[in-house]
This record gives sequence, structure tokens and C-alpha cells, in this order.
Amino acid sequence: MPIHDWTRVDAGIFHHFHHTWITEIQRALNRGLLPAEYYALAEQIAGGLGPDVLALQRPANGAPVPSEPTGGIALAVSPPRVEFRLRSETDRYAARAKAVVVRHKSNHRVVAIVEIISPGNKNNRHGLRTLVEKVQEMFAGGVHLLLLDLFPPGPRDPQGVHKAIWDEVADNDFTLPKERQLTLAAYLAGPFPEAFVQPVADGQSLPEMPLFLTSDVYVSVPLDATYEAAWADVPSVWKEALTAEPRQSPSDRQPKNGSTA
Repeated sequence: MPIHDWTRVDAGIFHHFHHTWITEIQRALNRGLLPAEYYALAEQIAGGLGPDVLALQRPANGAPVPSEPTGGIALAVSPPRVEFRLRSETDRYAARAKAVVVRHKSNHRVVAIVEIISPGNKNNRHGLRTLVEKVQEMFAGGVHLLLLDLFPPGPRDPQGVHKAIWDEVADNDFTLPKERQLTLAAYLAGPFPEAFVQPVADGQSLPEMPLFLTSDVYVSVPLDATYEAAWADVPSVWKEALTAEPRQSPSDRQPKNGSTA
């Protein structure tokens, strides 16, 4: 399914879609994508990754931590197919947004998060700063991240949200391709984070992207299938607004060959 231009509707409409898409991703992960040792929940993380967020109270029959996942894809064997791999030496809707949080069954600690960017994450300096600081906190805490940004760059992130994040990690000259201004980015957390970045555009289908569970193992998240499932729940009036042909200005309607006939 082609990515829609979500700048054509109010932030509240994307907020509705955002929550449905989070649910679909969480379902896909729990229905066989994640190894048996892991599970995913749709959670709201508004105040940072404190101890109460990182680890839930474990059930009485909690199992010991295995050394390695029993499933997933080995990074060394099959690296994610993305365009860029980089190595290193808020708004009311953004505040209410949920993320997919992957936890380990043994101690219920957060190991990975899927975050979908909302307009409020980028439409003011505080929103972007809060997002960047939260991501840096994830990196420091060893929490891996898959970030999905379906909104074009703005004055506060002229090369997209990934560069704003990566500028805190290393000096870099990352530039989005002019024809692909939306960003999908998977991050390996730790003292020396790694980024796997895939630029995309409106009208393109979403590729699968990696979600890391450890520094060596990831699962591929079916973004296109989950996006399409979430799209099915968008009210028809807003589907029409998102799929209607854009209005042409009088100059756009002029014949291309200069003729007035």
C-alpha cells in the first residue's frame, strides 16, 4: 500500500491512525515474529525510561534469562537491507502517543521500542528536544529503537528527525535524498550506537525494517502489512481526503507546451 501524505489532514486524524498502527505492529510481533522469550505491549512512555518503565513486576513463575534468543535474524549473517548504515564512535497528541514496547519474559525489562513520530514531536523546539533526549536515554539504557517518521522535514529538522538524533551521537553530514523525505530508522543501542536508515516517499510502499532484540539479533517488522491493516480503520471521510487528487493552481492547469488552445 502506498504511504499517504498525512500533512493533508489534522494531527488528530494521524493520532487515530498512529494508535491503530501501533496495535497492528504489536499484534504482528506477538503472533510469531518475536522469539518465545519476548513479548510486545502497546504502552505510553511520557516521563522517560525510569525503573518503573524499564521493568514490570515479574510473575511468580518468571523464567531465567537465556543467553541468546531462540529465533530472530543474526545481524552478522543477514544485515538489514537499508540505504544507509552509520556507526558512531510535544504537543498533546505526542504526549498521548503510544509505542510498541518489547520486553523479555524473564525479567520483563524493556529491550526494544517501536516509535511512530507524531506532528507534535517536530512542530516546536520543545517537542523535538524531548524526542532527541528520550532517544539518547534509550541508547544509554541499552534499549533498541525502530523509528518511523511519515512527515517531511521542517524548519527544526531540515534533514529529518534521524539527523537531529544522530547529531547527538557523532558529527555527521547525513542528507535525505530530495525525492525521498520520509525516514525509517532502526537503532542498535549501547555506548556506540549504530543506525540503519531507509528514506522513503509518499506513494511508496513501506519496506520491512529491523527491530533489534540484542546487539546481534533482530526481527523484520512488516510495516506495509500493518500499515494497510491500520488504514482499514480510518473513517471513509478521511480516506477520501488523503487519497483525493490535489487541487491544481491556475498555473498548473496551463498546457505544458505553452499553447492556449
